[in-house]
Amino acid sequence: MSVLVVTGGSRGIGASVCELAARRGYDVVVNYSGDSEPAERVVHRVRELGRKALSVRADVADERQVRKLFGVAGEVGSLAGVVNNAAVTGNTPGRLDEQSADTVRRVLEVNVGGVFLCCREAVRRLSTKYGGPGGAIVNISSTAARTGSAGEWVHYAASKAAVDTLTFGLAQEVAAEGVRVNAVAPGLVATGLHAAAGMPDRLQRLAPGIPMGRPGEPDEIAEAVLWLLSPAASFTAGAVLEVGGGR
Repeated sequence: MSVLVVTGGSRGIGASVCELAARRGYDVVVNYSGDSEPAERVVHRVRELGRKALSVRADVADERQVRKLFGVAGEVGSLAGVVNNAAVTGNTPGRLDEQSADTVRRVLEVNVGGVFLCCREAVRRLSTKYGGPGGAIVNISSTAARTGSAGEWVHYAASKAAVDTLTFGLAQEVAAEGVRVNAVAPGLVATGLHAAAGMPDRLQRLAPGIPMGRPGEPDEIAEAVLWLLSPAASFTAGAVLEVGGGR
């Protein structure tokens, strides 16, 4: 069976991707780094849909743990794709000059370094250069890469801009080796991220600035991700698909 690795798969967009992937016929490896209970709930839902699923705790910024994650995926079945969703904001919103060096360093380690490490392991398993079957990688970016997220998370926005560039460059390197690399850039999405950052009113505050007048739902982002993973997107590589309600 085809296996999909989803980093940061226990909550929000990642959890929706895992469930929709199961509905589309994938077995799923659910990566998480914190509390195991949400990850196990996702695993349970995937299994209820008749697919195999495992949860794997791994910090995507740690090379050894990323290798372990992909090793486990190989035990589940043949790797078909990877969704690099794991990311952090540093939680405390504010101007760049108010952020600690440790906060910015951690954001870059996870959001950029983690995507690099997971893309590298995916290419080593999927690329025909290494005897792989081909496949697809979808990186989760953000419209913040374009808007800058001034006054809240400039460091996060910068990390997502790096993800866009990595996506474009890597896509060119491996397109002839059977691996398609793309990104989805969500706009404002109704997840627990906002409350966790101490801004429970953020969705209501920013929704009027979206032409569609509302935040997106995780399931709507998952649909874009699964399209990019699918044969329907067979000629799509190096794309950053914005899903932001027009903003």
